[in-house]
Amino acid sequence: MSSVYIHIPFCKQKCSYCNFHFSTQTKERGEFLKALEKEIFLRRNEIQTPLETLYFGGGTPSILNPEEWQKIFKALKKNFQISENAEITIEANPDDVSVEFLQGLENTPINRFSLGVQSFFEEDLKLMNRAHSAQQAQEAIRLIQDFGYQNMTIDLIYGSPTTTNEVWEKNIEIFLTLNIPHLSAYALTVEPRTALAHKIKTGKWSKVDENQQKSQFDFLVKILLENNYTHYEISNFGLAGFESRHNSNYWKSRKYLGLGPSAHSFNGKQRAWNVANNQKYIRALQENTLPLEIEELTEENRINELTMIGLRTSYGVDLDEVNSQFSSSVLAEWHENLERLIQKNYIEQKENRIFLNPEFRFFADGIAAEMFIV
Repeated sequence: MSSVYIHIPFCKQKCSYCNFHFSTQTKERGEFLKALEKEIFLRRNEIQTPLETLYFGGGTPSILNPEEWQKIFKALKKNFQISENAEITIEANPDDVSVEFLQGLENTPINRFSLGVQSFFEEDLKLMNRAHSAQQAQEAIRLIQDFGYQNMTIDLIYGSPTTTNEVWEKNIEIFLTLNIPHLSAYALTVEPRTALAHKIKTGKWSKVDENQQKSQFDFLVKILLENNYTHYEISNFGLAGFESRHNSNYWKSRKYLGLGPSAHSFNGKQRAWNVANNQKYIRALQENTLPLEIEELTEENRINELTMIGLRTSYGVDLDEVNSQFSSSVLAEWHENLERLIQKNYIEQKENRIFLNPEFRFFADGIAAEMFIV
C-alpha cells in the first residue's frame, strides 16, 4: 500500500497540550503552498505505485480555502497516480466546518473526516484552549453527515484534570448517540514546554491522575466493545469496514512519504523528516533543495519500533516476519526478552503471532520497552 501524509502547518490558536509543529501566522500560506507543490514535484519518484491513502494533518488543514485545496490536488494528480478507491482524510476543527466549507470540498476527492472534538464539555475545552464550543462540535458532526460523508472519525481526550468519570462516560454516550463509525481516544499527555505543563507546574490546574486515566480507558474499551466497535489499536476503535487504512499502514510498518514542514517518511530502512520551520522549509524549496534529514535505522531501531507498534494493535507481531528480517544476534536477545514477558503473562502467542494480553493494554508502551534491544 502506498501512503502519503501532508502536513498543513497553520492553526488559529495554540491548544494548551499541543507540541506539534504549526504557526498561527498565516501570511506565508501562499509561499508555503508553492513550496509544497515544489516538494511534491521533487519527490514524485519516491512512490511508484498508485496512492491508496492520503492524509492531511497538522496543524489545522481545514484552515485552507477551496482555491488552496484545488492547487494542492492539482499538484498531487500531476505527479502521483491516485487510486480510484483511495482513502483521503482531512483533519478538521469543528469551528471551521460550515456549509460553505463543505461545499468548497465537494470538488475534491476528500472522502474521510477526522474531527478534532476532544470533548463535548466546555470545561474540558477551556482547559485545552480549543477554539470551538461543545455545541459547535455536535453541529459540525451532524453537518458533515448531512453532506453525505459516512467515513468519519473524531478525537476525544480522557484523563484531563477537568474530565471526571461522569464527564467521560457522558462523552462516550454522546459519541454513540451521534452514530460515528470511528473513534480515536487519547489519554491527556503533559508535554514539556506546553501551556498545560506550565499551568500544572504553577498550580493553576491539577496534576494528571494516571489511575483515573486507566479507569476511564477501561470504561471506554468495555462500552465500545459492547457496541460492536473493533479495538484494533490501543487508541483506535472502528465499526467493521471503518478502520483507518492510512494509520493501519503505519502500524504495520509499511512505507510512507511525508510532505510539508516537520513531516516524516519511512522507506523500510531509513527514516527522514523535514525541517520543523515554515520559513526554512519555504526557503529550501525555493532553492530546489529538499529540507530533509535522513537517519539510517539500525537493526535494533527497526526491531524495537516494529515491536512497539505491533503490540499496540490487534494485528500483533508476525514472528515469521521478524525472524526473516533480522540477524541471529539481534533475534537471540529479542526472543529471550519475549519469553520473559510471556512468562509474566504480559504477552500471548497464537500460532506465529504475538499479542499484548488485553488486561495490560493501558501499559502497552512500557511492556514493549521491556523487549527493546539496547
